[in-house]
Amino acid sequence: ELQEALNRAVGERNLLQGEKKRLEQEMERLQRRMEEMRREGERLRDRQCPPQTPGGPPVPSLLRPAGDSAWQHGSPGFQELKAEVTEVPATGRVKKSPISPPKAHAGSDGSGCGELVSVGEPVLHRKADNIEGKYGVWMQDPEAVAPYGPNMVWRIDAIGADVRKLFGYEDMEQLSRGFPSKVLLLPEQVESTGATVYQGSLYYQKRRSRTLIRYDLASESVAARRDLPHAGFHGQFPYSWGGYTDIDLAVDEQGLWAVYSTSKAKGAIVLSRLDPQSLEVKKSWETNIRKSSVANSFVICGRLYTVASYTAPDTTINYVYDTESGQGKAVSIPFKNRYRYNSMIDYSLAQRKLFAWDNYHMVSYDLRLGRKKAN
Repeated sequence: ELQEALNRAVGERNLLQGEKKRLEQEMERLQRRMEEMRREGERLRDRQCPPQTPGGPPVPSLLRPAGDSAWQHGSPGFQELKAEVTEVPATGRVKKSPISPPKAHAGSDGSGCGELVSVGEPVLHRKADNIEGKYGVWMQDPEAVAPYGPNMVWRIDAIGADVRKLFGYEDMEQLSRGFPSKVLLLPEQVESTGATVYQGSLYYQKRRSRTLIRYDLASESVAARRDLPHAGFHGQFPYSWGGYTDIDLAVDEQGLWAVYSTSKAKGAIVLSRLDPQSLEVKKSWETNIRKSSVANSFVICGRLYTVASYTAPDTTINYVYDTESGQGKAVSIPFKNRYRYNSMIDYSLAQRKLFAWDNYHMVSYDLRLGRKKAN
């Protein structure tokens, strides 16, 4: 009888523990939802009322982020834009370009530096453990410098009042297991998810500023800092999902890039190639694509690509700008947001894949490039 009573008690305890865990998860979900609603309320309070037309409905204003509340991501229905490329011509008028299918690439073999043809299914490498990892950035150095090897993986969780921790993992397996071999405390707070690593340095934007920082990983010290001229920051020209994504740094076969906008560009994407040592702007290209109309972007072989949606499970890469020709065009390359909230998409030159951070999940995508045309 005592054994039966003990068994019943143990069974009841296990049921109660399971119910406790379920309630804790539900409470965490509700807390996140309440925080999202609070931030949406702040954003709506800070937003100016749209102008009224006599005897008619309100005229919709351009989507703008809230002034100073943290991590404005709002409801997808309000902040999300259609999968159309919104242009900003020199006249200041806004028009939309229809999406056209990509041209066939004869002889595509996935090698060389041709135009992007297709993107594979997302492959999961790691899921973040807590709310700090809902948004973030992960990356590999294509030209790693001792004491870190070419397989080293770096990660920054981007939610928090003091985002300064840089986690290092010896390889992808260690990342998937969640065991960092190195944790560095950065000297300046990180703004958003636009950081990258290159030639032994971490490049990132200092919080609440247009200042770019080059942090030398070997000496664990700041090697250079420079303001990105006229760049918007802290919610002036973010991607459509918000998150203070005004400045997005990237690395490809041609070096270090910055994707941003300025008041002079009227919110259109500006792409600049940077000197990796001094952070000085070497050359800039001004596109006619409004930055807030796309969810994210990445650079491959000197070409800028934009992604239409950060939440739609089946969206497209909808625009490409070629710095060699100075021309852009609408495309429609299928792309998947499997976990429905993609806050970071970057080209990994080390892996020749796309790395992304999709709603706590660190994923990669295989790429297929067309063969580069002979001159």
